[in-house]
Amino acid sequence: MEQVRVYVGTYTFKGSKGIYTFEFNLLTAKATQPRLVAETVNPSFLAIHNSARFLYAVNEIWDDGKEGTVSAFAIQPDGSLQFLNQQPSKGIGPCHLIVDKTGKFVLVANYGSGSVTVLPILSDGRLGEPTSSIQHEGKSVNPKRQERPHAHSINLDPKNRFAIVADLGIDKLLVYRFDATKGTLKPNDTPFASTAPGAGPRHIAFHPNGKFVYSINELNSTVTAYRYDPSKGILTEVQTVSTLPEGFSGTNTTAEIQVHPSGRFLYGSNRGHDSIAIFAIEEAMGKLTLVGHQPTHGRTPRNFSIDPTGAYLFAANQDSDNIVVFRIDQQTGKLEPSGQTINVPTPVCVKFLTQNFAHQF
Repeated sequence: MEQVRVYVGTYTFKGSKGIYTFEFNLLTAKATQPRLVAETVNPSFLAIHNSARFLYAVNEIWDDGKEGTVSAFAIQPDGSLQFLNQQPSKGIGPCHLIVDKTGKFVLVANYGSGSVTVLPILSDGRLGEPTSSIQHEGKSVNPKRQERPHAHSINLDPKNRFAIVADLGIDKLLVYRFDATKGTLKPNDTPFASTAPGAGPRHIAFHPNGKFVYSINELNSTVTAYRYDPSKGILTEVQTVSTLPEGFSGTNTTAEIQVHPSGRFLYGSNRGHDSIAIFAIEEAMGKLTLVGHQPTHGRTPRNFSIDPTGAYLFAANQDSDNIVVFRIDQQTGKLEPSGQTINVPTPVCVKFLTQNFAHQF
């Protein structure tokens, strides 16, 4: 694999018009000029179908409490996107979505209303009417950010059996049994794992071995490591560590978390400190040891992605309108600027088109 296509989701309130794409050469670390491929409102998170034929985007709409939507696109041979259709997300402010392992369903988290919804994928890639929707209940200790539920992400475990929802508003990782034939969610027998009060879980990442789960907690700038029982969908806390260097006294919230494909390293983004925190993962128990921090050379690194080969990390700096590419040291996990910066207005999500890329040209 020499070349990958990259799609970028954005907020459209400041210069952006929707979803952008560019190509990146893994040998030279050079990118093509990004271009707009779909005009759509606030596509703040993207998911690419397993077949590499379709792309789905949330439309993170907040106007007067209006219900958000999810848009479906067909990926064309030149990388452009053809709009297929749109379905309501059954909640306010949809902010995260995934495609299940069978390629038959999209699962979406609604931040504003604190709910999750499942949408079926039809044979032509369009989205059908929701097959499941669940409203969370409760609040937590932060009166400004945790006054009600705020579902911030939804992920499926490697076996496609359990969905884990990080709800920032109620300080819980909720676990649902997922029926991949019907597209339904039902609370697990052990329905959640609680974080520390005021932690504000945002996103999670599974270790490649399926035995560990990591949650990045937005409000107190920590990462919590869990042992995961794939047969029962149970999370058991192992450790919680700070994403910030000792002595940092500024304002910070965390955003994205990812495990390196090798399973040896974990990365988390700091907004305020404007860095990527780098951790080594201990093999037996999944515990984390801080390796260091890499400045992202931009403001407010909301999302980042690691390319499929594990060679590069792309940091999307939302408030400086750029994506900065770093080389990943395969031995230490440390990051080094590659010299490549891609200018995209208000970038908030980076996704790689990994399958069937060669035949796209």
